[in-house]
Amino acid sequence: MTNWRAVAGGFVVLLLTGLIGLQLPLLGQIGAGLIGGFAAGYLAGGGFGNGAWHGLLAGSITGVVLTLFLALLGGLLGLGAGPLGGFLGGAGVLLVGVFVTLLFAIDSAIAGAFGGWLKG
Repeated sequence: MTNWRAVAGGFVVLLLTGLIGLQLPLLGQIGAGLIGGFAAGYLAGGGFGNGAWHGLLAGSITGVVLTLFLALLGGLLGLGAGPLGGFLGGAGVLLVGVFVTLLFAIDSAIAGAFGGWLKG
């Protein structure tokens, strides 16, 4: 059973540490995924599997939310180049967002497994 409170906690931690991590491209985002995933796994408890599941959900949801926001922003900014520019701008950001979502999901799941195991 999914503990949505733990997922929401991990989501908030991921967003906050991700904002701080913008100062260190890629490394800051990986660190944010690890910290947020650990928080979600620890809050959920229940061992490796349960912690990994909650960390994975927190990381995936954060990645999807950021991807949608950045794709919308890229599409709007690209509209200055016409309709095709808006489409290409949004699609390019969407592809990068898929990578970021996978990055958040994988490292959050690993850290969540450790957090779930630690709490037991």
